[in-house]
Amino acid sequence: MLTVVIPTLESERTLVGTLATLIPATVAGVVSQVVIVDGGSRDDTLAIADELGCDIVSAPRGRGTQLAEGARAARQPWILFLHSDTRLDEGWHREAASFIERVESRNEADRRAAVFGFALDDYGFSARLLEVIVRVRCALFALPYGDQGLLISRRHYDRLGGFKPIPLMEDVDLVRRIGRRGLVYLRARAVTSAARYRREGYLRRMARNAGCLTLFFLRVPPRLIARVYG
Repeated sequence: MLTVVIPTLESERTLVGTLATLIPATVAGVVSQVVIVDGGSRDDTLAIADELGCDIVSAPRGRGTQLAEGARAARQPWILFLHSDTRLDEGWHREAASFIERVESRNEADRRAAVFGFALDDYGFSARLLEVIVRVRCALFALPYGDQGLLISRRHYDRLGGFKPIPLMEDVDLVRRIGRRGLVYLRARAVTSAARYRREGYLRRMARNAGCLTLFFLRVPPRLIARVYG
């Protein structure tokens, strides 16, 4: 059994699609709770979440803070952190359940976490190139981002200290504490909206993401990086 935690902010355009991919997992008994952690939406985000039976938590705006609040509201021994514009591949829950069963049978639930493959809901060369870059980054540096989801036991999450209440790079901060040996890459994909890349331009967005990551490793405070990220 697992809880899905989704941070939201003006997410009405993508939330329905994200929640729809959780329905088969709920029917199969894999997902028993969905927590929407909202940072102050003024659109129909909360109405959608309420209509679809999600638990709703309010938190100060900021993905790190919202994710941490969502974890506190989780009632199940496993948590899946998922972005509100990310749809999981069909059948993802069977692979997730298999991962959970495997690590629990080996007494590794407090040492292993899993992420999904990265994909964009866009056609063309730029989208495919970015997917390749992400695969290379994960292979070389073990740095999946939050748009790949994160499946982790509550015990492991608590032992690591959870998400820090920072406005940006909360995903990189946590996966660094998990460590390369603690990460398992699932075959199912997390398909994320490419709207921001199309709106801002792939090259510009990719360069800004790379710049923010570099600043983070140079120990620039996340609140300053958030200004660069926008």
